[in-house]
Amino acid sequence: MSIQKLSAVVITFNEEDCIARCIKSLREVADDILIVDSFSQDRTVEIAENLGARVIFNAFEGHIEQKNFAKEHAQYDYVLSLDADEELSEALIESILREKKLGFKSSGYYMNRLNFVGAQAVKGCGWYPDRKLRLWNRMDGSWQGNNPHDRFKVKRGLPKRSLEGDLLHYSYKTRKEVFLKSLQYGKIGSRYAKTLGWPTLLLKMVFSPVVKFARNYFFNRGLLYGWTGFVICFSQMTEGYIKYFRGGIVKVVGSR
Repeated sequence: MSIQKLSAVVITFNEEDCIARCIKSLREVADDILIVDSFSQDRTVEIAENLGARVIFNAFEGHIEQKNFAKEHAQYDYVLSLDADEELSEALIESILREKKLGFKSSGYYMNRLNFVGAQAVKGCGWYPDRKLRLWNRMDGSWQGNNPHDRFKVKRGLPKRSLEGDLLHYSYKTRKEVFLKSLQYGKIGSRYAKTLGWPTLLLKMVFSPVVKFARNYFFNRGLLYGWTGFVICFSQMTEGYIKYFRGGIVKVVGSR
């Protein structure tokens, strides 16, 4: 029985600091590596092409839109989707190779994502296991959700299973980046919040951010990670307040 082919896709914009690490881990498992770049102004494209990846360009209209574009341009039906700041752990590489050798039997495969702040791996704050469906048959689903929090959804009733090993996510170099990213995500998320009905929106304004802070800081062990844990949980709360209050303001202005 021949080994099943696998495509890997990554969307990029100015990722020269991390794209090499990502592609090198993908070369262990993928037969086709596709980079969909939204016109980077640094060395991202040069680095990717030097490492043997295919590069195509597409204007960025949102994470969901860009990732659906990428899946349609993958060479093979089974696709592994990573962000540029992610890489496969050795255990995850072995798991994928085993499935590939046997022939993929499921429509989708979950993997646990381990997030980092600098060199510190964080398994508290609601950040772990952070299960992601990142390997799938592109004919059996699509990227959905609310930008920037995208998720791949396999059609109902089709089989899914989990892989061993972690997807390593070098998401933030510093605690400051954690907070700044929460501001950005809050603004993007407000586009979704403004579509909510007023009763739901008001409830989320009042309760959602503070409940999330309490849950992740106390019950999900954020306090065990010291100042880093506090910044993560405070940033999550801040993102929520920006998302729902900004969404409410836009909703009021738009109704006039």
